[in-house]
Amino acid sequence: MSVRLMKKILKEQQPAEPKQLIDSEDESESESPPPSSATFRNPFDLLDDEDYTVDQENKADINDGSSIENSDEKQASTTKTTAEAFLLSDSKFKKKKKKKNKEKPQPGSKDKEDSWNESLEQLSIKDDSSHLDYVAPDHGKYNPTNLNGRGKVVKQCTSFVLQVDPKYLNAENELRRIFGSRVVNSFEKGHQAGSSRQPRGGRRGNQSHRKTILVCPLEHWPRWDGSLSMELVETRDGISYFRYVHISSYSQAQRAFESAKAVHDFNGIVNILMHHPYHVDSLITLADYYKFSGELQMSADCTSRCLYALECAWHPMFTPLMGNCQLKFSCEINKLLFSVLFSHMKNMDRRGCHRSALELCKLLLLLDSDDPMGVLFCIDYYSLRAEEFTWLEQFSEQYKSDNSLWLFPNFSYSLGVCRYYLEKEEHAKDIKVEDLKASSTDLMKQALMLHPSVLKKLVSKVPLKDKAWTSIIKHNFFSSDQTGTSSLDHLINIYVERSYIIWRLPDLQKFLRDAALSVIETLQNDGSDARDWTCVRKEAFSSEKNEYSHLLVSDFSDSVPTLPPDNLQNFMVDPRGEVPNNAQPGNHRVQDLTDRNAIAVLLESMLPWINYGSGHDQPDHDEQANEG
Repeated sequence: MSVRLMKKILKEQQPAEPKQLIDSEDESESESPPPSSATFRNPFDLLDDEDYTVDQENKADINDGSSIENSDEKQASTTKTTAEAFLLSDSKFKKKKKKKNKEKPQPGSKDKEDSWNESLEQLSIKDDSSHLDYVAPDHGKYNPTNLNGRGKVVKQCTSFVLQVDPKYLNAENELRRIFGSRVVNSFEKGHQAGSSRQPRGGRRGNQSHRKTILVCPLEHWPRWDGSLSMELVETRDGISYFRYVHISSYSQAQRAFESAKAVHDFNGIVNILMHHPYHVDSLITLADYYKFSGELQMSADCTSRCLYALECAWHPMFTPLMGNCQLKFSCEINKLLFSVLFSHMKNMDRRGCHRSALELCKLLLLLDSDDPMGVLFCIDYYSLRAEEFTWLEQFSEQYKSDNSLWLFPNFSYSLGVCRYYLEKEEHAKDIKVEDLKASSTDLMKQALMLHPSVLKKLVSKVPLKDKAWTSIIKHNFFSSDQTGTSSLDHLINIYVERSYIIWRLPDLQKFLRDAALSVIETLQNDGSDARDWTCVRKEAFSSEKNEYSHLLVSDFSDSVPTLPPDNLQNFMVDPRGEVPNNAQPGNHRVQDLTDRNAIAVLLESMLPWINYGSGHDQPDHDEQANEG
């Protein structure tokens, strides 16, 4: 709207002001100095004149507001001042103007403001007060609508039980929380000083590293070469499915890796990394070699480089922390990310970063809800070690909304431990315990009744040397360490191997002993409970086949397989550095097992290029290896 048209409309609609108001304005005009040509400036000139100070603007604006008369010239200047309020966006100018107007109120200003509001309301023009009240969004705070999947991820819903917290994915953050920043920084400086000389230009390369959320790239890492990418496969039921894609250079490196693997050329695999430093399969192979050599830090470094390469290849729409994207494990090329994340999770556990390992468990479940890596059988352990007791109870109740996790042996016992520590916290804080939740003693008795064979294995593995345990495991109900169901026996072995260490705490040992004695007393009074729990166990694990044979107990163990230098040299039987691990399945593999050392065969079965065929054929190969 032009200034001339606005002036005309305001002149027609604005009623004549009372004489008293005009007199008060005249008095205020007489008190204020008359406007001079040196101080008055056209308000629209301020938009282009940056040298015009804020004080001069305020002074000119106050003079304009105090010298309003009924003449057309004064109304035009007032109209321009109003337009200036709409156009100017300088927050300092508005705050100072508002402050000075409060300090020097003018008689009749309230009535005039009401008349202006009426006029502007009739013209359907917003008052500048609404403009001044507008608060720009604070970009420094998290905004649920501002998500890009590169660490700037926030919680969409607090009840989302698998929501990953990005800050806990970084192990350094957890180490600083545990030991303090001073200790961690001192260790890092000492480690850098004692490490090998970094390649020239490492500082410059560090500036080009991408910022990732899973790992922090080190200075000596090469720059990401972009040899791996990701594509969107489909979107179904609000879930986007992706898969990794090899570009031409990566495909060439992959073919070279397959050739080197076929002839057991370990030097060939190292040569691939010299030209393609982020070839994932070669890095996994090198990480396993360092692990068997006892160089755990070097192995973890190779695993982190794998994870960095896999994250750099993410699609712009791939936001796994939000739970709306998945990578199906059934796609062969996607298996790399699952394997590397699982290895990285175990590395975090070895460093004592249990919260980081817990967040990685959540991420693995978000990537594929079918849980191909068996994360459900260690997530309870990491939550207990991270002291996330409330979250564990919430997870067991809300995950997949079927409330059946307590049937697994690991959750059955871990929920009792979880409730035990929550009761201690509630007692320490003098909080009333909810009557609807079962007590820790009831939960532990339930776990012992449902999975009694766990107790004997725990007594042997921990070990529990108290004399009371000898009489407890002699009872008929706890005397057997087998259930007769291969699936359940396998899960019990995984639980004992993964979580036995938490039962070394004296208070938990007493808690478990008291619950076991209470179960024995209950059975002496009424033996029908044992039969009822046996029916529940057989119904929950009714399959005769081992449904979890793809999960190795050794993958859930704290122990790391290593080889002495002599045995490791025997492992490389070829002068070129061949690895005596054949990747070809079938009869050729059976022939290679003849006259072989059983320990070497056992260790080679853990390497990534070994494939003995289906899981049903695995026992036969083990027998042949033992014969050799």
